Amino acid sequence: MKKIILSLILLSANFVWACQDKAHSQFDFWLGHWDVYSRDGRLVGENKIVKTHGGCVITEHYVSAQKYQGESLNIYDATRQVWHQTWVDNSGTLLQLDGGYNGQAMILEGTTIDKSGNKIQQRIKWTPQKDGTVHQHWQRTTDKGQHWEDVFYGVYIKKKSN
Repeated sequence: MKKIILSLILLSANFVWACQDKAHSQFDFWLGHWDVYSRDGRLVGENKIVKTHGGCVITEHYVSAQKYQGESLNIYDATRQVWHQTWVDNSGTLLQLDGGYNGQAMILEGTTIDKSGNKIQQRIKWTPQKDGTVHQHWQRTTDKGQHWEDVFYGVYIKKKSN
């Protein structure tokens, strides 16, 4: 019995430290409670991004001013050495993106299929700014990257603490 308990303690210690390396903190600039604005300064939503599951997962909860809402789970996959995001929302969208931090921005990409069966390449880029804001730029292409169309551009400004 003592061996089992000791084994469980040792295993749980490994899980606690499993996500403490530098790669797992590359997306930490996005953590916080944010107001999200369009390029022209309109408030378009609110986003709360927190670390969960022992610091291994970044969980996002987004609500727009128009009742659109969604969530994402983000994790550094150490086996593949990539960041992964799974996004779901109340319009039925499922995005599964992979990528990484290039030293200036987190860039994640994936492919979706439209109702006609066409492949759409999705790319989302999060860029931390010197003033503490984060810019999120979501684009898509249907012609293998020849022309990119903006889907969303958001400027994240941290909510003031009460």
